[in-house]
Amino acid sequence: MIISRTPYRISFFGGGTDYPAWYKEYGGRILATTIDKYCYISTRYLPPFFKHNSRILYSKIEEVNSVDEIRHPAVREILKYFHIHEGVEIHHDGDLPARSGIGSSSAFTVGLLHTLFALKEKMVAKIHLAKEAIRIEQHILKENVGCQDQVSAAFGGFNRVDFAPNDEISIVPIILSQERLNALQDHLLLYFTGISRTASEIAKEQIKKTKEKKRELTLMREMVDESISILTGTQDMGAFGRLLHEHWMIKRSLSKNISSNVIDQIYEKARNAGAIGGKILGAGGGGFMLLFAHPKDHAKIKEKLSNLLRVSFRFENMGSQIIFYHPNILIEAGNIFNRNAQERFKLRV
Repeated sequence: MIISRTPYRISFFGGGTDYPAWYKEYGGRILATTIDKYCYISTRYLPPFFKHNSRILYSKIEEVNSVDEIRHPAVREILKYFHIHEGVEIHHDGDLPARSGIGSSSAFTVGLLHTLFALKEKMVAKIHLAKEAIRIEQHILKENVGCQDQVSAAFGGFNRVDFAPNDEISIVPIILSQERLNALQDHLLLYFTGISRTASEIAKEQIKKTKEKKRELTLMREMVDESISILTGTQDMGAFGRLLHEHWMIKRSLSKNISSNVIDQIYEKARNAGAIGGKILGAGGGGFMLLFAHPKDHAKIKEKLSNLLRVSFRFENMGSQIIFYHPNILIEAGNIFNRNAQERFKLRV
């Protein structure tokens, strides 16, 4: 049995510049952090006592006799990628709902990759984990996704991430005093709008309009460095919130699908109650809304948005981890062998 724990992320600035359609020509840059809300995936070889060969549990339960029968696209293609033909059981649990803008799909991909590498008795570097997840989502599953979610899920932490035209990825941790980091966290509120959406569909139109939105995307990328200067300097933290508001105004102009009347009403209600800035997380269209406000104004905002679910969180810096590892037991032809012992036996003979 292998269990991985992979964090979800909050992206502050630069989202959209991590799409290949943009960074392969102009270079991309984002500022994001992972939070203490996680995707958990357990994986094991399934003993041959069942009518089915494999069992996959997520929002649905699949019991199948071949990999090709699996309906979950990521699970099916990742198992093919690993050439796993033995029966497996894969179980997914998440602290936050899917399709909500917190990088849940990529956290799932990274977490599943991590468990399967461990099942194959391989330890892999975080950058390899991130790049494999990007390759699977973009080139095998053909999803309209960027690259920041996979990197954040694999590495964890509060980082500036640069995407070069040659596909090189650079991760630069943001170093703040504990007092400054606590101040940033204490200014943030996270609300679930109650609207779920598929990021790939929302992003499709935005990607098509990339060349038309050069000015906007350039400004969004530049805001990454400006926001870091605010955080690492001595300015009032409110400057970060005002920049976040500017970023959201630009982001929502990239596509008509990014915001909606409902989202705009929630945001305006929060602003009228004291929020300085905020944004819809991820591709937009729904999911989670991040708000930035002085702590003294939080009570009023909470009162105005009492009909929405608020999620408390803190930053985390561990990234995807294997939190439980137990050598797998294979049962074959009436004989029980520990996989490690089998390999040692093969070496001796």
